[in-house]
Amino acid sequence: MSLLFSPLKLGPLELSNRIAIAPMCQYSAHDGCVGDWHHIHLGTLALSGAGLLVLEATAIEPRGRISHADLGLWNDDQEAALAGLLASLRRWSPMPLGIQLAHAGRKASTARPWEGGGAIAADDPQGWTTVAPSALAYDDSHGVPQALDAAAIDALVEDFVRAAQRAARIGLELVEIHAAHGYLLHQFLSPLSNARDDAWGGSLENRMRLVLRVFEAVRAAVPATVAVGVRISATDWVEGGWDLAQSIELARALDARGCHFIHVSSGGLDPRQAIEAVPGYQVPFAEAIKAEVAMPVIAVGLITAPRQAEAILAEGRADAVALARGILYDPRWPWHAAAELGASVAPAPQYLRCEPREARGVFGR
Repeated sequence: MSLLFSPLKLGPLELSNRIAIAPMCQYSAHDGCVGDWHHIHLGTLALSGAGLLVLEATAIEPRGRISHADLGLWNDDQEAALAGLLASLRRWSPMPLGIQLAHAGRKASTARPWEGGGAIAADDPQGWTTVAPSALAYDDSHGVPQALDAAAIDALVEDFVRAAQRAARIGLELVEIHAAHGYLLHQFLSPLSNARDDAWGGSLENRMRLVLRVFEAVRAAVPATVAVGVRISATDWVEGGWDLAQSIELARALDARGCHFIHVSSGGLDPRQAIEAVPGYQVPFAEAIKAEVAMPVIAVGLITAPRQAEAILAEGRADAVALARGILYDPRWPWHAAAELGASVAPAPQYLRCEPREARGVFGR
């Protein structure tokens, strides 16, 4: 039996297979609300045969957006629009749905990728003043962010809590806390972006404090039926930055607090990063963390071939794999993987007639 198509539990949530669709920003929201594009895009992915779909990075407050066109979940209009989308998806797909809650910190206030992706000045109609653990800019093109004070940090935690409560209220089954890719929680973790000398900076214990506090607060605020996990960058790929050894300590601390899963990525914090992006280049980080924790570990990063994904699981290097760009390119990747691995998926009945002759049995009834 294919391990890729075996079930997996993330805390209270059971997945039918071990293929997760990673959050992928679409930069197509209006005032933080989902629109027609999200119905088309997420509808396609919800019919892909994967075991889990995690919605894109969703800002917990206006300054937390990467761009003006990011999703948000800080007001009633955004919650209502997202609830409508979920109702539509669930009419046609039983796939579990989650959301990634995020704050971009000093990497906020940027243009959309197809518009160059560069920083937008705070006085531009589509820009704003960014915030961070310390007044250190991401690079020379970004403005210097405002350092958060203690009261603002307390408010930030409450913003995560309120967004998580909104997510649970509309029936999302999983919350992923975004502490990767150089965004705000990652900025607190890394000594390259956190120069504080108070309880939130300096030692590893202090730099981990905010991620752990956000996790504990979110976990306590949502029903026990909602899975809560964390996405991390295992390394900054820069000397003197956040690294695997520190990531293992964070993973252990999260595991001890009842974290339901950890999703292991890397990079994004510093433009000096030097990454050799070869197939499965981040899997060794997931493997090292998996050896130290009891919670499931999700691996991601240039996992593109079915047998490659199967081998990662069979070798015990991770408990699940996540696809991002690869499943945008091939939204039926799970179908094709099942055919190659001798497994089966259950498509929408409208698609049953398209089962290929050469892959009879791939569509389980």
